[in-house]
Amino acid sequence: MNESVLPDLIRILQTQLAQLEKEITLYDEQLLWATRDGIINSGGNLTLHLIGNLNYYIGANLGGTGYLRNREEEFSAKGISRAELLKMIRQASDMIGAVLNNLSETDLKQDYPIIVLDRPTSIQYFLLHLSAHLGYHLGQINYLRRILSTNS
Repeated sequence: MNESVLPDLIRILQTQLAQLEKEITLYDEQLLWATRDGIINSGGNLTLHLIGNLNYYIGANLGGTGYLRNREEEFSAKGISRAELLKMIRQASDMIGAVLNNLSETDLKQDYPIIVLDRPTSIQYFLLHLSAHLGYHLGQINYLRRILSTNS
């Protein structure tokens, strides 16, 4: 079987971003930037981190979008509106489709252009890693939203 994995990778990443969009929509807007004792990152900051991560690792490094990442700001910015966060999520989803639809199965087997995980990895492996990273933080965003909603 020589079936392409690209459509599945795109679908998984875009489905996760659609879930992120749903989570941010469910947040009480005034709680997007809130945390609780022992939790240092707000749902808003984790969202910025995910968007920055995808725009950098997929957009800039695979798609040549020219995106310049400011990772520090992902965790320090505050007060961005829900509408703006949702727009950024949608733009990231569109970017993923555009960039990954231009890759081939052969491309997926090539080394990712930079070393990120302490060793060379294939593009396919790194895209799977990005999906796991997105899912990890998506769970944190969901859990924090539910904590904040019950304690406000």
